[in-house]
Formats: sequence, structure tokens, C-alpha cells
Amino acid sequence: MSDLRDGSADRATRRRTAKVPNQRTDQPADRRPPGGRAAARAASQSSGRGNSRRRVRPVRRGKRALRIAGACLAVLVLVTAGAGWWFYEHLNGNISSVALDGKGGSEKVDAFGRTPINILVIGSDGRTSAADCKLGGGCAKTGVQSGNGNADVEMVVHIAADRSNATVMSIPRDTMTNVPACTDPASKESTSGYYGQINSALSYGPACQVATIHQLTGIPIDHFVKLDFSGVVSMSDAVGGVDVCVSDNVYDTYSHLKLSKGTHTLKGVGALEFVRSRHGFGDGSDLGRTVSQHLFLGAMIRKFKSAGTLTDPTKVYDLADAATKALTVDDGLGSVSRLVGLASDLDKVPSKRITFTTMQTAPDPHNSDRVLPGAGAKSLFASIANDQSLTTGSGKKSATASATAQAVDPSRIAVTVENGTTVSGRASQLATALIGKGFSQGTTTANAPTTTTTTTLTYGTGQKPEAQAVAGALGLPSSHLKQGSGSGLTLVIAGDWPSGTSYPGNTGSAGASSPAPADTHAAVSNAHAQTADQSKGCAQVSPYKTVSLDGVSMTPTQAYAAARDQPDSDSGS
Repeated sequence: MSDLRDGSADRATRRRTAKVPNQRTDQPADRRPPGGRAAARAASQSSGRGNSRRRVRPVRRGKRALRIAGACLAVLVLVTAGAGWWFYEHLNGNISSVALDGKGGSEKVDAFGRTPINILVIGSDGRTSAADCKLGGGCAKTGVQSGNGNADVEMVVHIAADRSNATVMSIPRDTMTNVPACTDPASKESTSGYYGQINSALSYGPACQVATIHQLTGIPIDHFVKLDFSGVVSMSDAVGGVDVCVSDNVYDTYSHLKLSKGTHTLKGVGALEFVRSRHGFGDGSDLGRTVSQHLFLGAMIRKFKSAGTLTDPTKVYDLADAATKALTVDDGLGSVSRLVGLASDLDKVPSKRITFTTMQTAPDPHNSDRVLPGAGAKSLFASIANDQSLTTGSGKKSATASATAQAVDPSRIAVTVENGTTVSGRASQLATALIGKGFSQGTTTANAPTTTTTTTLTYGTGQKPEAQAVAGALGLPSSHLKQGSGSGLTLVIAGDWPSGTSYPGNTGSAGASSPAPADTHAAVSNAHAQTADQSKGCAQVSPYKTVSLDGVSMTPTQAYAAARDQPDSDSGS
């Protein structure tokens, strides 16, 4: 290696017509009173009092009408403003919020100062009201329960910093993991931490569930949204029902979902039965349920985006009223304006670029009924944490998957490091650091043509993933990357980086660096990936004997045929 610095104008005119002052040109000459204004007044008076009244009265009526209209308008404005203020305060009063206190970390801004949004959506199985007891059952002995229940639905919703794409990742409730030390500020229930089923963390409050997901995935989560059984019912009713499809006749005797093969519009209890069904679909476990829930959410998103839903004032009111009553959120979302902003951010994302996935799992060797994160899960977590899209602009699976897979093999990446500072040995320091991090032994050093003030990493056509890997290893922000006309990677160390092997200010704070990209091909492999625009997908009914009717085990399709007297879940729609 060598490092020398280590030793005219036209004016328009108007045609004017001469006019006698005060001349009334709208009357024929023979009708004009002679003698000027005095004669005109005399002629008017000689015509009688009746004529005088007839000439004045229309003006008085006009003024009275204007006054009445003005008063009505003022009243209308006041009533409308008052109703709007009441509506806003009413909705704000519906919202329940809980502080997170930073337990989920902080999302990182991108090179342009934009921030992604990561939200944990929690579906609670708590029977904390009479309505929930009626819908979920199980309260015959215990009655209405207190506390938060378990998080039977856990979805990390990621909205990209540039709002061009989104990812929804489900984490099965049967996942085993470490739950950190937590205290629920409401119930004062606390734990010093334990190893257990991931959905149990909600027992110590929503913030504990957020902290548990953050610890498992490494994804910063600044927000959460929690809803219960009755919330699902009210939300599905507010949007006028959600269209779903099932691949065969199905009767889940546990959730009570009963549908014939084909497409149905589900409202209220029927919608709840569908999203709760875990014995009706797939292999009869929670894994099959996550896929059917994605189909339901995709259909709901399409309904939100369809013409008429968000432009009909009555529907908007019903939806807003239902949503604010149904949701418990963190303080950061605890107002109507913030929830509207969140809805607006999600609305910017095309349906074809909203990807639904389920965390890859492997069997727990200690318990066949439980699972652990499987192969590909770390890549899925990293793609969300790194704000990487799982689709291209056309909505297909990411075309950068193969290039990204190469990028995570640093041994094939050689870099030319140039010293553009006045400090001797800088290029050698960085080259040695890169080789030490596993990059190619072919990495070389040289002097930059001139001293510079801003460090840059230039890459050739098709080599952006490699450049991102180098930048991630050195903590170099993505704003310092640029595409050149040649080939290869050239890192020019400038005056803004006078010492050290990690770019100044890179202490893991938001926006300080661009981490090496995750392998998006591995991220979607075996993750049941689908996009929200896929309207023709059907929930696959389980072919196994996952349900029981009158003490006899059978498949959900067999149960449908045997339960002829049981009404279908859409019969009341």
C-alpha cells in the first residue's frame, strides 16, 4: 500500500367616448324629464305618494332580507363552529393514552431529516368489560376481569421515512423470549424480568409489551395502539364491513367462525370471529391466524382508500368515533390531530407497497406448542430497523435482494482509501480498519488529488449495496455516498474526519449512520409475504382435524357440514 501524504416599447391606448356628467343613457330621450334634477324631483312628487312608496319599498325589503340573511349566516357559522369544536373535544375525550417513557427506543432520521414511524399494534384478549365478556366468553366464573390481558395479536407497523412503502410484521403469540423488568404504572404489577411467552408481557402494561418487542427485534418502537374485542367489532361496523374470502367451507368451533366457500362481507361479531380464528386456517396454530389477519387488514386498507369511505361525513364521523373509543394509544398519539396525521401518513403509501409478513419461526425444542425466531427473522427485523422496503416501486418483491445478499459478504468488497486531509496516516488507518472488519485484502490506499473538507464514498454503477456496507461498517452517513461514472469504491477521507475509524458523531444516535443493509431476500423468505393490493387471496382453511364438535375431532370443513343448524357468521350482515 502507498500513502504519500503519510510522508422599447409600444403603449396601448384606450378609446374614450365623450359623456355628459350624470347623463342617464338607459332611458329613451322622450322619457327623460326636462329641466335637470329639480324638474325630475318635481315630476316625481307630482306622480303621487303611492308611486313614491312603490319606488322606496323594494329597497327597504332588500335591506331587510340582507339583514336576515346575515343574521342567519352568523348563527350558522356559530353553530357549525360549535359543533366542530364539540366534535373535536368529544373525540379527544374518547382517547385513552399511556406513556412509553422511551422503553421502545427512538426511530432514526434518514439523510434528509425524515423519520420513519414504527408502531406496535396490540390486540388484547382481556375481558375487561361486559361487552368483551360477551364477545370473548370465559367470564362465567371470573366475571369482568381487570388488568391488560395477553397480547394475542402483535404487529409491528413500519411506515418508511419517505412514506413510499410500509411493512406490517406479525409476531406469533406463542413465541418464547426474554421479558425485561417492567412495572405497570396503572396496576402497579411488576416483574424483575423472566423467560416466557411473548404475549404475557402485556400483563405489566403496554409499555412492557413494547419493550419486549424492541428487545427481541432491535426495532425502535415509539408508538403503540391497543384494541380489544369490542374495538374490532365497532371498527368493522364503522367501515361498513370488510370483504374476506375463504378457500373452503369452514367452521371454527372455538372462535365460532362459520362461512361457506367464497367471498363474504363481515361486520361486527363476524369480523371478530374471523380475526380470532386460529383453528380454522393453516395448520390450526397462531401462524395460520396471522396470515388470515393480514388478508383482513389488506381488505380494510383497500376499503379505507376506496372512493366514498373517507369523503362521506357520516362515515368519517362513525369511523372516528369508533376508533377513538376503541383504541388505547401512547401519549405521542393521544390526540385526534395526531391520529389524523398518522392516518394521512399511511394513506400516502400505495397499497401495492404495503407488505404483510410473519416473523419466521422454528419449533421450541423444549415445548412443541411454542416457537422461537427462525432462519430469516434477523434479516426481517434488520430490514425494518434499517428502513428498507420489501417491495420495488411496482409492488414486486425487492429487486435488490440478490445485490444486498452480496453486500453482506464484505470479503468481496475492495476499497480504495484516499487521504484528503493534512493528517499523516489517515488512509492507512481506515484501510486497516476495513480489512479488520472483514473487507477484502485488496483494499488499497493513496493520496487524494487535493485536500478536501467533506468525506465522500463514491461507487460505480450497480455498486450502491457495497457502498452501503462500507458506510455501515464505518458509521458514515448515507448523505456522504454518491454514484460516480467509473467502477469500484473510492473513499476520500476529508477534514471533517481528522481521527478515529468511526465517522465523528457516530455514537448510535438517530441518523448518525447508515447500517449495512439487510438481506431482503432472506427477510421475506418463509415469511408469508403479501401486499395489501392482493384482493383475490383467500384464507386457506385447515385440512387437519383442528376443531371438535360434540366431542368428535374433525376438520373445519367437516364441522361446517355437521353444524347445519348453526347460522353462518355473515348471516346478520
